[in-house]
Amino acid sequence: MWMKTRKAVVKYFKFVGPGFMVSVAYIDPGNYATDVAAGATFRFRLLFMILLSNIFAVFLQTLCVKLGTVTGMNLAENCKAHLPPWLNYVLYAFAEAAIIATDIAEVIGTAIALNLLLKVPLVAGCAISILDVLIILIFYNPSGMSMRALRIFEMCVMLLVLGVVVSFCFELSMIRDTSVAEVFQGYLPSKALVTSKGLYQSCGILGATVMPHSLYLGSGIVQSRLRDFDDRHNTSGTPPTTPPTEPIDPTSLLPSSASLTSVLSEKYRPSLAAINACLTYSTLELAISLITFALFVNSAILIVAGSSLSHLPAEEIEAADLFTIHDLLARTLAPVAGTMFALALLLSGTSAGIVCTIAGQMVSEGQLRWTVKPWVRRLITRSISITPSIIIAGAVGREGLGTALEASQVALSVVLPFVSAPLIWFTCRASVMRVWTSDVDDGGDGSGTQGVDGGRVVVLRNHWVTSAVAVVIWGVIVVMNVALLVLLGKRK
Repeated sequence: MWMKTRKAVVKYFKFVGPGFMVSVAYIDPGNYATDVAAGATFRFRLLFMILLSNIFAVFLQTLCVKLGTVTGMNLAENCKAHLPPWLNYVLYAFAEAAIIATDIAEVIGTAIALNLLLKVPLVAGCAISILDVLIILIFYNPSGMSMRALRIFEMCVMLLVLGVVVSFCFELSMIRDTSVAEVFQGYLPSKALVTSKGLYQSCGILGATVMPHSLYLGSGIVQSRLRDFDDRHNTSGTPPTTPPTEPIDPTSLLPSSASLTSVLSEKYRPSLAAINACLTYSTLELAISLITFALFVNSAILIVAGSSLSHLPAEEIEAADLFTIHDLLARTLAPVAGTMFALALLLSGTSAGIVCTIAGQMVSEGQLRWTVKPWVRRLITRSISITPSIIIAGAVGREGLGTALEASQVALSVVLPFVSAPLIWFTCRASVMRVWTSDVDDGGDGSGTQGVDGGRVVVLRNHWVTSAVAVVIWGVIVVMNVALLVLLGKRK
């Protein structure tokens, strides 16, 4: 028993890395803005929304891992392979809009952090942010990296995440006169969720947590371990090229469009053995990383803001932003508390910039077949996002940056239903979630299999319960966003 447990733990740690990279997307500067605003306005009462958003994120990310593991393709590549061209391009436009909105938040967050730490002017900080992770991304090439080099890259991202966690552990240790019971009560639903301001901030939290680009990222960073397994065991999941000997529609193995056959034949197809060996551990590692780190950091930001800002007068709460909480922490707790907050913000912006660029790379390569080096992609995306940030910083100043940060996260929430819908659809489809194996006695769940040239096709689509939960979650996200848009329309 002990040996089995030890072997499982050792194997689990070999899979640590992708979950950290996905969790980075959930602790970017946009989260700071929405969580600070929520804490200042409602104290701890929107902690429930952070918990709910993280539950949604874990569930959707497990679907991402499953899609990327079974098909060997990320969400963008599946959109290209299985959707009509017009729909693929529409979804690409939504994905790029989400990535630019995310990058705007990272530009603003980095500029604010540099201003707080080094007194760099906001406009200059926005301009400097174009260089923040270019050097790191020059060395990132997942298709040409060894497993060892990829692990080192993942560890570098993990160190940035751990730096953020340590910073907020320090912040929480400095809080005084706050009841633990009151904090945990915030994880229960409250009427604050249905108020106009509460719904706006809840949608901001949802968009900042279940970020659209993270779905592409989660489906695209699991293949390296699958490929490593197949390389070491000399296995392959490529379906046979000869016609099947038993009645079966060969187009069910691949996309129905004949023009896509050559595209998919170039892609790596994991073997059933690799899927069985990696899927559970990849899913577990990602879920644990999100629950322990993303949930902790987002909760910590809101708790620190709620305990520090909620007692301020109403007009000051309305204007509360990252500058406000930094100044208050430095003045009421200790100067180092403000410094640690700004340092955590800078680390979050840097790490989020890395994974946002990787996700953007997956989107452009997968849906447009447009291949560029990661640092070139970073330069293009950030150049687009820097322009409005500099205009806002120069014309409106810190107040405008805070508003833009929060609004960017609400925009991500609005885009989320469009990006998550194909993810749910693909993982429910037997024609997509199939893998061929040459061994008729190989493992798997045995559902929906048919003989093919001495082997078989194993169907790994969602169970109907999983599909039902996915549809319910998608429906909740849609209802929240429709209600938000209606309220925003009434304001005008």
